[in-house]
Amino acid sequence: MRFLIDFFPILLFFGAYKFEGIYLATGVLMAATVVQTGIVYALDRKLQNIHKITLVLVLVFGTLTLILQDERFIKWKPTVLYAGMAVVLAAALWGWKKNFLQMLLGSQLKLPEPVWARLTVAWVAYFLFMAGINAWFAAYQTTEQWVNFKLWGYVFPLAFIIGQGLYIARFLKDEPESKP
Repeated sequence: MRFLIDFFPILLFFGAYKFEGIYLATGVLMAATVVQTGIVYALDRKLQNIHKITLVLVLVFGTLTLILQDERFIKWKPTVLYAGMAVVLAAALWGWKKNFLQMLLGSQLKLPEPVWARLTVAWVAYFLFMAGINAWFAAYQTTEQWVNFKLWGYVFPLAFIIGQGLYIARFLKDEPESKP
């Protein structure tokens, strides 16, 4: 269910783009992201920072796209989001000596410190890769190609998450069963 909630704005964006073009698709994306954020809040009774940041960026870049009738704004939104997340994770890890990934997930996953550090570096690299590839599509490809990348490019996060799961699986210890 959560998977559908996360992908529903981009699927609606893609459908609206194919039906009517980038400006209708941008409006649909904005509305769908507001609805998505509302659903997440209704389910969890709170929003994670990533939901808040994504909502603000979609609304700001979407509004600029629609008011100025310039599709470049919505095309560059993912690059700004990914690059920003990479900078925050990197600055926290290397500048402030804090591991935000561990702070967020440490209560759910018990992993050694060096594993958390490697995971954070992997996330920084992943975010930089995604920022770079989106920037390349936004700058050098047609809007049609960029939209197709937005849809089919979801193979990258899926592959990254599967790879990450395989990596951390060897560090997870089985909890002994408690006797009744």
